[in-house]
Amino acid sequence: MIYTHVCGDRLSLLGFGTMRLPQTSKRPEDIDQAQVNSMVDYAIEHGVNYFDTAAPYHDGFSEIAIGKALARYPRASWRLADKYPGHQYLAPMDPGEIFFKQLKKCGVEYFDYYLLHNVNENSIGAYTSEEYGIVPFFLEQKRLGRIRHLGFSCHGFPENLEQFLDRWGDALEFCQIQLNYLDWSLQNAERKYQILSDRGIPVWVMEPVHGGMLVKLPEPQAAKLQSLHPTESVASWGFRWLQGLENVHMVLSGMSNLEQMKDNVQTFETRRPLTEAETAVVYEVAETLKSGLPCTACRYCCKGCPLELDIPFILANYNEFRVAKSVNIVMRLESLPPEKRPEACIGCGQCAAACPQKIDVPKAMRAFGEALSGMKTWAQIVAERAAMEKARENQI
Repeated sequence: MIYTHVCGDRLSLLGFGTMRLPQTSKRPEDIDQAQVNSMVDYAIEHGVNYFDTAAPYHDGFSEIAIGKALARYPRASWRLADKYPGHQYLAPMDPGEIFFKQLKKCGVEYFDYYLLHNVNENSIGAYTSEEYGIVPFFLEQKRLGRIRHLGFSCHGFPENLEQFLDRWGDALEFCQIQLNYLDWSLQNAERKYQILSDRGIPVWVMEPVHGGMLVKLPEPQAAKLQSLHPTESVASWGFRWLQGLENVHMVLSGMSNLEQMKDNVQTFETRRPLTEAETAVVYEVAETLKSGLPCTACRYCCKGCPLELDIPFILANYNEFRVAKSVNIVMRLESLPPEKRPEACIGCGQCAAACPQKIDVPKAMRAFGEALSGMKTWAQIVAERAAMEKARENQI
């Protein structure tokens, strides 16, 4: 197993993410505990010592399942990470109520690593609010020994990341970002990685294979990779690409079965970053998956927009949305006032006339607005989760 020395700790480079645990039914609480135990057994036997959960994973039952599995081993032999769901902005915000409930659910007296979950354009207000006092509360828990290392995860754009770091960067020890060879350019993850590296902040990786998309490639792309390494999985290409980034200290894989665990462990037995030629191949694969609008963010379109829309920001989200309809994109767009969202576009065409790339911006705005109208808002999602949690508590 590859190990990295970070935060004064020795961590396996591969971490077990518990967002997609094996289930016996489609109900989030029906986690297959026996399979989870087997996966944890294999992980620990082969050197994995970092396990990651969060309040929203399996509607909170992930915390219970991983806590039970790890409790069978000495506490000092594993590291557990959990997260505070401030991005759900449930009022009134009470970090203590959630945090102490998480400790109890996981069956631990402290978390080795604790993160502010999903800092983005929509949640940054809650995380920086003096009224809520979220960061000061968790800094105090760290002082008291209930948290060993405090960090955050970020799904925002680079500007959002910099804004949060300017406020709390000196107090936080690590940052978890979505990083893979597709999002390197699609989400401008390269810039986020560089921002963190320049500030000396260690990088944790989530979605290393883009939620499974880089495992289930279209046949031509998969065949291209397998022709070069017939005995290695398609997934291994994504993990080996990450092994070439010096400031990556943790790669979380949301494994759902023992076979995935075995394959990933094998990939992380020794450090084998992609060669320059192999890297070129995965970037070619990434380009075939994107097929987005060729916006270069020159901002010529913004100068004549009568509504002063941030067109490059909207188009960047639209390009990402066309690849994967992530709820994080919905959250970003909801951070804008209604009069600044894609559906506000009046279709005057001044933007298209000014665009050097000849993008039909009004058409893209209409398409994006229509697509978003068919999705649940983040507020609806949060309200549904809160109602389900309350119903379960009433049943207990």
